Amino acid sequence: MACLFYLGVGKTTLVQKACEALTSSGVAVEGFYTEEVREGGRRVGFDVVSVTGKRGILSRIGCSSGSSAGRREHRVGQYLVDLVSFESLALPLFRNASPGGRAVFVIDEIGKMELFSQDFIRAVRQMLGSSGRPVLGTIPAPKGRPLGLVEEVRSRSDVKLFIVSTFDSTLSPADLLCSCLNV
Repeated sequence: MACLFYLGVGKTTLVQKACEALTSSGVAVEGFYTEEVREGGRRVGFDVVSVTGKRGILSRIGCSSGSSAGRREHRVGQYLVDLVSFESLALPLFRNASPGGRAVFVIDEIGKMELFSQDFIRAVRQMLGSSGRPVLGTIPAPKGRPLGLVEEVRSRSDVKLFIVSTFDSTLSPADLLCSCLNV
């Protein structure tokens, strides 16, 4: 079954709308998305959120979030990645994904912060390579040094890429879902 990945701006919003549309039409949805965390109108980090609403820290500006104390720090720009928090929420979602069926698995996003986790990389490869389920995911737009897994995903023959921008109103969640589910 084909996998969908989007790159550009507005990816998470589109993924959230697609999840709502899937759920309301009776299609099972599993996985996670990332969400900006803002304080006083200023972005201070990102959370990882399961489609069922469980939330964990992905990153915050500057200082350690506590759960990464004593461990190697991973940074992307000004953001300190909380690998322990990310892995404790995201990895069980892969392990506990319902086998077979037409449940859609959401991976938002396969990006720099998430790729510090070798277990995440393995889980994504396994999900794409052997699950036979539709995957709705996001990858960043190409810039700077290529990211190995991102390029691997981008070049897969079973992946349909859609470029999404805040100025693009041609892609609706319904269009994307039809492509994802081959309907």
